[in-house]
Amino acid sequence: MSNSSSIEWTEATWNPITGCTKISAGCKHCYAERMAKRLQAMGQPNYAKGFEVTAHDHAMELPLTWKKPRTIFVNSMSDLFHETLPLQVILRIFEVMRRADWHRYQILTKRSKRLLELDSELPWLPNIWMGVSIENDDYTFRADHLRQTHAHTKFLSLEPLLGPVPSLDLTGLDWVIVGGESGPGARPMKPAWVRSIRDQCRRAHIPFFFKQWGGIAKKRTGRDLDGRTWDQMPPSRPPSRTAAKARAR
Repeated sequence: MSNSSSIEWTEATWNPITGCTKISAGCKHCYAERMAKRLQAMGQPNYAKGFEVTAHDHAMELPLTWKKPRTIFVNSMSDLFHETLPLQVILRIFEVMRRADWHRYQILTKRSKRLLELDSELPWLPNIWMGVSIENDDYTFRADHLRQTHAHTKFLSLEPLLGPVPSLDLTGLDWVIVGGESGPGARPMKPAWVRSIRDQCRRAHIPFFFKQWGGIAKKRTGRDLDGRTWDQMPPSRPPSRTAAKARAR
């Protein structure tokens, strides 16, 4: 976890949970699994169990120590709605997000069914953005599940984009991220797939963020799409009263 991040659409990462298991095509070359094994080999204590799902009590309240408001990707090294995580653990993380409400939180899951099942138990606040990952047309049902939740800001991450998504419905959504797969064994992404999603976002007036083309050397392939970068984000909301108090301390 870090109070800064190289991920283009966020500012920091917070990992009170690490580890996951593969459930769909997009998981095949999981970057988090590769990183976890590397950190385990380096002796990093949070990854002593490798990529096994693990809760880290010492990291649970980390956002409370960050006084400057920032955008935080929650569980970049796991999935908050993993089936082995008890509801009490998930609620504890939501409680920290409520208490440290001067930050904006971004959560992503592939386990959209469990997200929907737990929706009524979760204290959704405007500073908590909820997203689902979709890698091809077989998984657009995740957007349907997300649409039914009470999250204030709902977004999609189509990364790694592994195929066209002709049945994608953007109704009720607030943001779309698209990116290609990167690293060893990266599967190619066709420009036509990206342009189709971008054009759908433009017609629906939904912010579109193009993260990367990916590939084995993602820095070389870059982020340009048709001669420009696409860094659109949902509108920012005013900071909470708690944020003002935190900055005054």
